[in-house]
Amino acid sequence: MFTLDAIEQAASKVASGADFPQFAKALKAMGVRRNDVYVMNGMAVYFGDGEESIESGPAYENLLIEEKSDREALQQALKTHQQGQSDYQTFCRQAAAAGVEKWIIDLNVGTVAYLDTSGKELIIEEIAL
Repeated sequence: MFTLDAIEQAASKVASGADFPQFAKALKAMGVRRNDVYVMNGMAVYFGDGEESIESGPAYENLLIEEKSDREALQQALKTHQQGQSDYQTFCRQAAAAGVEKWIIDLNVGTVAYLDTSGKELIIEEIAL
């Protein structure tokens, strides 16, 4: 069973998107199977097997999510973040500006899907687990 403390401890080791694969591996090892992150305020829900879930509180002040999504802007923000050139807060601001409402990390299949406000998948990336 996973705990919010254990998840937060693993998250504290993430400085940029370059560290994300290790975080995903740690979540999976804890028993997390899916993680939904809401860009508006950074609140996250972690799901395990069955009915098990934990919800974090907001991580920052509310951001305005643009109604019109911009896939290219999101791709550029992801590239920069994954190269270690931006921190989490900067990436979240860029994702909000690109119209991302949330992303879903599916640790069963090893993907991250970035969704706009209408639920449309803008980008789906594979995670090396």
